[in-house]
Amino acid sequence: MGHKIFISYKYADSDVNHIVGEWYETNTVRNYVDKLEEYLKDSSEHIYKGESDGEDLSKLSEDTIWSKLKDRIYDSTLTIVMISKNMKELWREDKDQWIPWEISYSLKEISRKDSSGTLVTSKTNAMLAIVIPDKENSYSYYTYEKNCCDSGCRVLLRDKLFNILKKNMFNIKNPNTNDCSDGSTVYYGDSSYIISVKWDDFINSVDTYIDKAYELQKNIDNYDIYKEV
Repeated sequence: MGHKIFISYKYADSDVNHIVGEWYETNTVRNYVDKLEEYLKDSSEHIYKGESDGEDLSKLSEDTIWSKLKDRIYDSTLTIVMISKNMKELWREDKDQWIPWEISYSLKEISRKDSSGTLVTSKTNAMLAIVIPDKENSYSYYTYEKNCCDSGCRVLLRDKLFNILKKNMFNIKNPNTNDCSDGSTVYYGDSSYIISVKWDDFINSVDTYIDKAYELQKNIDNYDIYKEV
């Protein structure tokens, strides 16, 4: 059976690098989701569980939309979160935005009755965060490389994220770390349940990163999983 994939993202965030259409046409995170959806549809290994671009949920009530989203997440096994520059509306609390709730539902074990009345409990989804480049084709709003210790390191600006995303990164129970002379702490190995990968790296090796997310799911007991918004 193919991997069932749900994608959580800020549809209208337009501070993204232009990837389709004429140079003057506005691109949004949805254009990146479309690219990923095309790949998933062409693969026999994956099943896309999100909404199509032409599917209009705007006229539905929030309760109806949330019910539809929960059905799709419950039936998925991997949730991909698209990190974009304006994914988080800073003037609103996390609980008043969709993405944290989608992540929370993905991480929880949810019990439902099937058509025969048998109670079936979902597993915590595998998780993956894909970082979208901004209009300057830069990822530095969230991640960049710097000199620390002998090998260098990658910095993640997690304070820009929703709390539930932040708390499921660097959350391994027994971390392998090293303190550098500049005060930085470097984590080695699979230190996060939700790993972050740049779009350019991901799209060039999609199955590698998806397989990695499922590998971490198999070792979920090694992590402190935070599930609440």
